[in-house]
Amino acid sequence: MSGFSSEIRVADEDPREGDGSYDATARIVDAGGIDDDGTVEAALRPRRLSEFPGQPKVRDQLGLVLEAARRRGAPPDHVLLSGPPGLGKTTLAMIVAAELEQPIRVTSGPAIQHAGDLASILSSLVEGEVLFLDEIHRMSRPAEEMLYLAMEDFRVDVVVGKGPGATAIPLTLPPFTVVGATTRAGLLPAPLRDRFGFTGHLDFYEVADLERILQRSARLLSVPAEEDALAEIALRSRGTPRIANRLLRRVRDWAQVHGSGEVDLAAARAALSLFDVDDAGLDRLDRAVLEAICRRFGGGPVGLSTLAVAVGEETDTVETVAEPYLVRQGYLVRSPRGRIATPLAWEHLGLTPPAGEQTPLPLAERSDGGRFG
Repeated sequence: MSGFSSEIRVADEDPREGDGSYDATARIVDAGGIDDDGTVEAALRPRRLSEFPGQPKVRDQLGLVLEAARRRGAPPDHVLLSGPPGLGKTTLAMIVAAELEQPIRVTSGPAIQHAGDLASILSSLVEGEVLFLDEIHRMSRPAEEMLYLAMEDFRVDVVVGKGPGATAIPLTLPPFTVVGATTRAGLLPAPLRDRFGFTGHLDFYEVADLERILQRSARLLSVPAEEDALAEIALRSRGTPRIANRLLRRVRDWAQVHGSGEVDLAAARAALSLFDVDDAGLDRLDRAVLEAICRRFGGGPVGLSTLAVAVGEETDTVETVAEPYLVRQGYLVRSPRGRIATPLAWEHLGLTPPAGEQTPLPLAERSDGGRFG
């Protein structure tokens, strides 16, 4: 890809640091954690839409938008990509630039805390350039308001001076394309969300798609791997390519140290057992939550703060790290009275649920918009 370049701006300090929140990097099955080998992860990313596996609807829709823009000879509409971590939002942003044969500027919401930060980036863009804003929902409000005008009219107003003598100087920008990525689309203000001409939501991948991803990754990493071993890894990857690739590298490590160097089924099972990833993709924290509810509280209901104390974690850790996957897979239910384990959770732990207990329908929010638990 000649002419394909990138500039990366990184926030000096993440606002979430130092707040006592859970260190996501400690979980091998956490898709939001910083990968142990970012260079390898980047090398495994597809470069073109034709190479991008899974997400057929988003891929086809985005391909249509980009092809139409190429034929018009104009930048495409701004693109918003939403979905859980690790599903390919950053990869798709890189692909947009590659398909358009344009450079890409990479930054993130936490890095833009002042309107001046955004103004300096926008003023240096060239015509047709792609501006990738990761975690766009975490931008500061003044920067968001400046971005509204830049996306719609391709201009920004630079304020010179202070007080009554301040003057706003309009600065015309060349046409460019914003690609925003967010894990929490609901936090985006409506005026910003409405300025994106295309919105794509990425869903979790099917096991068959993850197997194809692992086959490609094993080939790029020069790792000899058997199909049944890759199928086992895909089954435990929680529908997330980033987790699948991470588990593949850990299985490769185990095979090189304890095995023959080939990733076979025995090596996959042994390595995943070593890293506490069970056959359903649950790790130590997930199982600790389920065991606390089932063994200590009779299946629930149990309040969030009580549950957090029982597993020795912060409430935010339980609510944002463990619960989403457990609820999505049907192991846990949020009810007005607290968290309740489903029959599937009892079965997964090899336990028998108390007779006569009925799991209520899930109800995570009150009618007034507040939250239970």
